[in-house]
Amino acid sequence: MSGTELPTRRIVGWVGVARGKFYAWQQRCGQANEHNALVPGDHWITDDEWRRIIEFQQLFPLEGYRWLTFMMLDHDVVAVRPSTRRGCWCSSAAPPALTPSVRRGYTLQSRPLLGAPMSATPRLLCLVLSACLLASACNTPASPPAGAPGVRTGSGTAGKFKVAVMRFQHETCTFCPGGDMGVEDWTRLGPPLKGDALVNHDDTYVSGFVSMAREFGDIELVGLTSPDEAFGGSSRAWTTQAAFDHFIDLMRTDLTAAMPVDGVYLALHGAMAVRGVPRPEAEIARRIRDLVGPTVPIVGTFDLHGNEDAAFLEVADGSFVTKHFPHYDSWFQGERAATFMRRIMRGEYTAVRVTKTVPVVTATVLQWTGASPVMDIMARARRWEDQYPGVFVSVFLGFPWADVPDIGTTVQVMTNGDPALAEEAASDVASLIWRVRERYASPTSFPLPADAVRRTQEAIQTGATPVVLADYWDRPGDGTWTLAELVSKEVGGVLYAALTDAPALDAIWAADLQPGAPFDRAVGGYTGEPAGPPVRITGTLRWKGARWGYERVAVIDFGAGNVLILTPAYQQITMPEQLRFAGLEPDAFKVFVLKTRAHFRRGFDDTGYARTILLVDAPGDWFGTTRLKALRYEHAPIGALYPFGTPQAPLP
Repeated sequence: MSGTELPTRRIVGWVGVARGKFYAWQQRCGQANEHNALVPGDHWITDDEWRRIIEFQQLFPLEGYRWLTFMMLDHDVVAVRPSTRRGCWCSSAAPPALTPSVRRGYTLQSRPLLGAPMSATPRLLCLVLSACLLASACNTPASPPAGAPGVRTGSGTAGKFKVAVMRFQHETCTFCPGGDMGVEDWTRLGPPLKGDALVNHDDTYVSGFVSMAREFGDIELVGLTSPDEAFGGSSRAWTTQAAFDHFIDLMRTDLTAAMPVDGVYLALHGAMAVRGVPRPEAEIARRIRDLVGPTVPIVGTFDLHGNEDAAFLEVADGSFVTKHFPHYDSWFQGERAATFMRRIMRGEYTAVRVTKTVPVVTATVLQWTGASPVMDIMARARRWEDQYPGVFVSVFLGFPWADVPDIGTTVQVMTNGDPALAEEAASDVASLIWRVRERYASPTSFPLPADAVRRTQEAIQTGATPVVLADYWDRPGDGTWTLAELVSKEVGGVLYAALTDAPALDAIWAADLQPGAPFDRAVGGYTGEPAGPPVRITGTLRWKGARWGYERVAVIDFGAGNVLILTPAYQQITMPEQLRFAGLEPDAFKVFVLKTRAHFRRGFDDTGYARTILLVDAPGDWFGTTRLKALRYEHAPIGALYPFGTPQAPLP
């Protein structure tokens, strides 16, 4: 179902609506309600209800129409379906005269700013879910009228706003082995994307931005040459300055050819590390700003694991950061970035930016937003956004595996010309993070492999399967501690997905082994002591071929119904569906071993798929664990961050 990442039939089942009824709604979408008698469409909502919808839209102009529908229910404004709310706003007919309101004018239902979230009754929940279904059944974009009085026009075709789109994303583990990445590492999985290939790329941030821009109908998009994916993903170390400059120069060349432009969208990550460039994302914005000048809005989207201080917003106009880990809202942040930029281009928004750095650094496994205190931090940010129109609060939780000067936690706020409100919101969220720092950042112990395997055997005996064993600490992906314990205890029904071992894959291809051939080789454990010793696997080659963007992947059958998947670089599995290949049926396995921290929860936890989940620790103070003091930082001001030392001030 569009916008929810859940299948329509599941929502239908939750609401209790017959499947046939839902599809009947689809067939009748947009038609008058004529099953008993003619009902004129003009009378479906009253003029007063129309006015309320428009006034509420003015209070929260950057929210999507679906979300606004649910907000109107919370505030007891009006109960309509999302398509009706959207029709009021997009209708060519002039709405009743309105009195402009900025943080006033419409009295909302009493609601605490920072209190506990409002409880929802089952009846309201059903109403909301029904509204979702109706939005899914009837979702026809409408373009605003062209050339409306008082609205600025752009530099594109027929007065459209011309917006340049670029993408340069990497989550850099500077402590990972493998050496620095050059241009060849950035192009090994495919050539750079350009023009429509970038604009139509399946990156969720870019897709969200593009979808909203096209829905507006007055934005013309220009894709700048951008690298796709780095080989090895977040298991790779520094990008060389030569590679960084190479791709930025390609973007600048395209941007120069496309000038003039009315806006630039940057799809970034926030945790990139480049040799000789202390703050890569801010440097990207600075080089773009040098070309487009001081008045063209530059807006970026980011991953919440980013390391960003004030440098980016000193050059750019806005930043939109995911609030969920797993990142369910990456598409939504792209949509918000497009809406925000359009308001600036139309002269409706004057961005005031405030950044607060919080002297705290935490391991990424502790940044899961499904539990407190991180859940509470993100809820606090959303409450500011819900309470005040035009306020955007983003929280970077930081990425400790990048040895960079801006490492740590950061709060960024944008308001529409209101510096006092921006300062208040940023200080409030930063203060909350500081107060919960012990729960947020203190090292946490998880079961070691021997204990985790023992608990796995107990879960198998009691039927509490499938079990997920998440080697959260293993960023290179070749760690064998859990594999060795499973083999030693002769645990059956294990799907190990996946183990990094490029040499083993090279050997399979060099020997031209075919499915059914015997496999007998020590695997994994080749990047050093933290990875553990190689483990000998004796079995049969089930399958080999291309998978997940890699040219070489192999599947090995061994032991009592066990399967081991070998990849040439780190591969994070987030959904059982990713494992349905080579004749594998994930539902047939009792145990999954994954190299992941929280993204696996998308398909194995939040869906209820796994009955037992165990985060597995490493038997040493190595990078990747929550014991960050074992790392040897050279560039990060680690002594000034909690929990390493004493921060210079108790509050940011």
